[in-house]
Amino acid sequence: MAPPSEPFVLPRTGIEVANRCVLAAMTNKQSHVDGSLSDEEIHWLTMRSKGGFGIVTTAAANVTETGRGWDGEMGVWGDHQLPGLTKMAEGLRAHGALSLVQIFHGGMRAPQSINGVQPVSASVNTEAGMDGSTRALSSLEVEDMVEAFADAAVRCEQAGFDGVELHGAHSYLICQFLGTETNRRQDEWGGSYEARKRFLWAIIEAVRARTSPNFLVFVRISPLIEKMGIHLEESLQLAQDLVKADVDGLHISCWDVFQEVDDADDRLMTKRFADALPDDFPLISTGGVWSARDAQFVMDEGAHFVGVGRVAIGHSDWARHVGDVDYDPQRAPFTAEHLSKEGLSPVFIDYMRRWKNFVV
Repeated sequence: MAPPSEPFVLPRTGIEVANRCVLAAMTNKQSHVDGSLSDEEIHWLTMRSKGGFGIVTTAAANVTETGRGWDGEMGVWGDHQLPGLTKMAEGLRAHGALSLVQIFHGGMRAPQSINGVQPVSASVNTEAGMDGSTRALSSLEVEDMVEAFADAAVRCEQAGFDGVELHGAHSYLICQFLGTETNRRQDEWGGSYEARKRFLWAIIEAVRARTSPNFLVFVRISPLIEKMGIHLEESLQLAQDLVKADVDGLHISCWDVFQEVDDADDRLMTKRFADALPDDFPLISTGGVWSARDAQFVMDEGAHFVGVGRVAIGHSDWARHVGDVDYDPQRAPFTAEHLSKEGLSPVFIDYMRRWKNFVV
């Protein structure tokens, strides 16, 4: 397969990506209380564009004011956020990266303590650490939520971003609609597989209807979350169905691309999705990649792009070196001084202290 340093042309639009390196969306808690971007967050991301990443994805950005999952979260729910979004989009483009905003709603993971309202979800759900339970969105509220995602995408395009990534992974609202355990609805938005995927499909259709033809739409999913009823067989079916939807690619969040799946099939996760998809349908795989050999392994498994998170926090220019097969950059823990030089603000560094053995 191709090396991660090689360019790639996205087939739906013909847009060329400089290389196969994707900065995956990462929480960094650097946004202001009103969801607008801080200069620190813009600096952190534009450093990764300058560092050579072909695609740079922002942190998860909520599409409604009450959909926030954590403090310091980026927002795309209001026009007051446009100046910061525009500044970031311009900074990313200046260094040659394609830019995606990851848009999401926390659903049952949007705490009342942060948003001031009871969390909503596909059904009445509880989760460890929740104060109480969610309430189920009404059918009309689901339709309003679809429009909120579309409004957010329009705002991203107005700001100058190349596209959005619909965050259907990591147990947030889209994922909650997909799961058999978290979506127990009896209306058109739940029950069968076709009904549970309808929320995601409605968002795709609404975003497509309200943005320009060349605006990129990627979808990120978690292939397997048993406690939510996200099962691998259905995720593979979802991937194949997305080929027929009007999207530009699929991003699978593996957590660890080297981890075996506990079943009789000896193929790893990336290989299973690559085998299930047409050769030309863009596939991003992310999870545990650090060295150039790791990146090439993901490409050899059939991915078109390799996504990284933690290594890009410590090495803003990782993408510039990954063409060297022997490149194996310093691993965590990092000093606070090193992370500051890599563009992290004190707030982001403090957040990374929560990650075991990441900061000295």
